[in-house]
Amino acid sequence: MREINFLEAYHRQARRNYLERAQPSDKSECAAVAKQWGFDYWDGDRRYGYGGYHYDGRWKPVAEAMAQHYGLRPGEKVLDIGCGKAYLLYEFRQLVPGLEVAGLDISTYAVAQAKPEVRSFLRAGDCSALPWPDRSFDFVYSINTFHNLTIERLKLAVQEMQRVGTGRGWICVESYRTEREKANLLAWQLTCESFFRPEGWVFLFREWNYVGDYGFIYFE
Repeated sequence: MREINFLEAYHRQARRNYLERAQPSDKSECAAVAKQWGFDYWDGDRRYGYGGYHYDGRWKPVAEAMAQHYGLRPGEKVLDIGCGKAYLLYEFRQLVPGLEVAGLDISTYAVAQAKPEVRSFLRAGDCSALPWPDRSFDFVYSINTFHNLTIERLKLAVQEMQRVGTGRGWICVESYRTEREKANLLAWQLTCESFFRPEGWVFLFREWNYVGDYGFIYFE
């Protein structure tokens, strides 16, 4: 288990106004709308979430880095937990022809709006109860999903991820190292339920016998 941050360059591309997102007059309303995981969260106004989440190719270098690091090969099976519109799975399929992919997301809207090339491989569902047998996948990853779970569901999700994989895995979650980063995270987030420093996340991963890798998103 080691820290690998595949998303650092991707994350830095986004522009964020922390103070604007933190306005107390409607922040709670925006969070309630975001947690419906529907059109507003993905493609509605920016205050509810992404403000329009469309394919633009930015996941390609992430897929290249991950595929190279984990040595993904044709015929292997990959699972994305919290796949959203599955742009990363699409890039994996383009990069490694013959790779078998699967994705799961809580949002039926996101699954319906996913790239047509991978839509048939996706399911809507709960990541704390994955609908696959033990050791079904050669590589399992989850990006910016597990911090949206309450602690009891988070434990189940990590254990489920471990159960359906064969060892290779990567979890990426939002975290903070300083009080400034914590303040920015709290201002920006709409859907987070679990907030920990990196060492807190690592402690939980070890407690729950997770053996894959991990990475963090920081709001500097």
